[in-house]
Parts: sequence; C-alpha cells; structure tokens
Amino acid sequence: MASDKELEGRVAIVTGAGRNIGRGIALSLADGGAAVVVNARSNRAEAEAVVKEIEAKGGRAFSAICDVVDEAAVNKMAADTVARFGRIDILVNNAALRAEKALEQMSLAEWREVIGVVLDGAFICVKACLPHLKKSGQGSIVNIGGLSAHTGAAHRAHVVAGKSGLVGFTRALAHELAGQVRANTVTPGLMQAPRPAGQPEPQHHSFSKPLVGRRGLPEDIAEIVRFLAGPKAAYITGQNYQLNGGAYLS
Repeated sequence: MASDKELEGRVAIVTGAGRNIGRGIALSLADGGAAVVVNARSNRAEAEAVVKEIEAKGGRAFSAICDVVDEAAVNKMAADTVARFGRIDILVNNAALRAEKALEQMSLAEWREVIGVVLDGAFICVKACLPHLKKSGQGSIVNIGGLSAHTGAAHRAHVVAGKSGLVGFTRALAHELAGQVRANTVTPGLMQAPRPAGQPEPQHHSFSKPLVGRRGLPEDIAEIVRFLAGPKAAYITGQNYQLNGGAYLS
C-alpha cells in the first residue's frame, strides 16, 4: 500500500512503541523514511531495542521514556523531538492499558487509570504536538482504538469506555483541525501477541472470530497507520479503520 520512503523528511512520535503493535508501527514508519521517537512508559530496554532495529536499517530514532498522562514529561518529549529532528509531522497515540475486572469490584482509581492513559494521554500528546503538527502542513494524528469498543465486553468497562471515547475524540479533532491536521482511528481486532504467564484469555475473544482464519499481526496494523500518515491519505480524515480480519463487520 505504501510506496518506498514516502515519509522521507517527516518525523513521528509513537506512544507505547516498545512492543507489539506500537513496535510494528514504529518500524513501519521508519521503513517509510520517517525519523521516529519511540515512546515507552518505563521499559527503556524495550524502547532502545526498537531504536537499534531502526538504526540498523539506516533510519533515525531515539527513545523517550515518559508516562503519557504526565503533561510536563510529554511536553518535554515534544520539545526534545523538535530539538533533535526539527519538526513533528505524525503522532500515533497507541499507549493503552487493557486491564480486566468485574465492574462491581472495580475501584474509581482503577477506572481512572485506564481512562487516563487512553483518553487523557491522547489529549495531552495532541496538545503537546499540535503547534508542530499544524506547522508541518501535512500533519497526521492516528489514534489506535480497540475492537471491544464496538462489540462490548464483560470486565472491561473502563477499556470499552476509553476506546469508545477515543473514536469520538478523533472525530472532534477532524472537525476542529480541518484543513490543518488530519485525524483518524485504526481499530485492531484480535491480535497474535504473547500473553503474560497465567493471564487468561479475555472473555470477549470467545465471540470474536476472524473470518480470515487467523489473528492479526503488528504489521497488519502498521501498514494502515503508515498509509494514513502519508501523502496518499491526504483526503482521509475523521475515519475509523476496522482491521479485524472480518471478526466485526461495521
């Protein structure tokens, strides 16, 4: 879908980019020619490993360790990006928490923690990067959604609410930034990703079966994000791309 080095000269920030989908997005944007800031909340080793992968292929990258709900730290990440690479053209809000807990046992603090990373984090990152995205003249925001926001799921009230809100935030951005910065959502389906030892499969996976016969891979998501970040998507904004192998037909 994406032509070779179509992102040459552009600069991207990808949050939650140390592993899985975020890592795949960072690598794909770098393959497209973009310089990439690899954000992680705390795992510097993972983020640095992604940076090394990018640099090994001749790309430019650096790691930024900060929590997306820490406004001062995010502002510094944006400032460091501009100091290092001179601009910001692409922001991918991928950082998220996907905890599971029955609503009756969920505390307000647990609710707020998930909502905070998904929604507050996206808001804070957009605010920090927006002056530079507007100055770019080709700025693109891509928010990474979640399938359960559309199907619903037990024990994930905070995740479902947060990811649903992210779609609404995208639409608001598309209207408010029309003609200046494009904003879209990419919503992955069931992904082929390692699970922590002893952690059960989420309940909603039992009724979300991809028609194509397999789960998604990070590169499946990364290719669409790369496309939306690039020049061939100049006429696309405010959309929610469902990438689920036919598990959910919108």
